Amino acid sequence: MIDNRGVLLVMPLLLAALAGSPADAQPAQPPASAPAARPAQPPKPKPPTTAPGPAQARPAPAGAGGAQPHLLGQYGDWGAYTASPGGKKVCFALAKPARSETNPPNRPRDPSYLFVSSRPAEKVKDEVSVIIGYGFKPNTDASLDVAGTSFAMYTQNDGAWIKNAAEESRLVEAMRKAADMTIKGASARGTSTSDVYSLKGLAQALDRVNQECK
Repeated sequence: MIDNRGVLLVMPLLLAALAGSPADAQPAQPPASAPAARPAQPPKPKPPTTAPGPAQARPAPAGAGGAQPHLLGQYGDWGAYTASPGGKKVCFALAKPARSETNPPNRPRDPSYLFVSSRPAEKVKDEVSVIIGYGFKPNTDASLDVAGTSFAMYTQNDGAWIKNAAEESRLVEAMRKAADMTIKGASARGTSTSDVYSLKGLAQALDRVNQECK
């Protein structure tokens, strides 16, 4: 079933200019633009065979039209950010993994980021997504585990979103109360990954996001 919230927002997932892991008590450096919206899922959970959307609907370069994220505040391990790509305001909480593992061990990958995003113009609140740092294996789901519950994630390229949007509010409530969560996935080259995110400060970051994007 196609998720009617899943229209691609004009936001790139640009990772080339990412900074390394920040020092303790420093805000995580976000990607060069805000997180992408959940893509529409095809009738069967398979990635589209062509790039999503026509050329004219593609995002503007990072930094154009207010796309560069602005830090609202740092709360524990989470930062609260806002951006206005294409004039459409988006607010999001962002964190990097507290620790990561690959199998086989020590496989290289780009930085990974977890987002909880709100886009008032689309009436979207607390959408959970991840940039995993590699291309997912086609036709596979990732998983998000928190407080003893597992949530399937639909994958496309290097991004993943909660597969069942109806579960998102329950997930975010669990994230607000838990100490940490784990995201697992598999790359196109067969590498399995496990990223553990601290949830310290998430509740406060989301409160700040909700103040900014009502």
